[in-house]
Amino acid sequence: MSTTSAAHKEFGEGPLARAAALVYSLLVLEVLLVLGAAPGLVLLGLLDRDASNVPLAALCALPAGPAWSAALYAWHRRSRDLTELHPARAYLRGYRAAVPGVLKVWAPWLAAMAVVGTTLTHRDAAGVPGWWMALLAAMAVVSALWVANALVITSLFTFKTVDTARLAAYFLVRSPRATLGNLCMLAAAVAVGAAGAWVLPCLLASVVAAATLLNCRPMITLIREEFTA
Repeated sequence: MSTTSAAHKEFGEGPLARAAALVYSLLVLEVLLVLGAAPGLVLLGLLDRDASNVPLAALCALPAGPAWSAALYAWHRRSRDLTELHPARAYLRGYRAAVPGVLKVWAPWLAAMAVVGTTLTHRDAAGVPGWWMALLAAMAVVSALWVANALVITSLFTFKTVDTARLAAYFLVRSPRATLGNLCMLAAAVAVGAAGAWVLPCLLASVVAAATLLNCRPMITLIREEFTA
């Protein structure tokens, strides 16, 4: 009996088994994440690459928020026990739980980015000076880092929307390493999209979600220790 238990334990804790479990979770969550964002991705693919479609592009991104949040939740709840490996179940549970709170953060942010994007792409028509354009671009970057924090917080914790917004802003300064890491991932995604390979970030969304959660681990720990009972 002890020999059988030891063999079972060795199999479950071996590097090959853990690697297979990680790949399995990556693939399952990638499929679910893409399916969750699919309505917007399909519509986005049908849009012409024209500046006038910036507000519509923002609208197409609406389903991506809850899908991303559910992936964060599933990664956070991922069990080390291979007999309890249920990424799809965790994803669906996270999706149902997070949708109301996520949309309260995600939808206003998308609306604000639609306004900023429209202004930046219609500079001449708007008559905006160059220094104001630079300021708007900087604000867009900072707000993207803020919403990254906000989505992590609202996916893993239950706070009022205003408290989530304040914590997300607070940890931009409190966790500079996490902020820098998110900035690097944002820059990489923008560079890939600018190169025309915008599909690649979608295909690696599950990996990016796992990396984001790992990068924000100090923030998650501090929130659990200082802001939850």
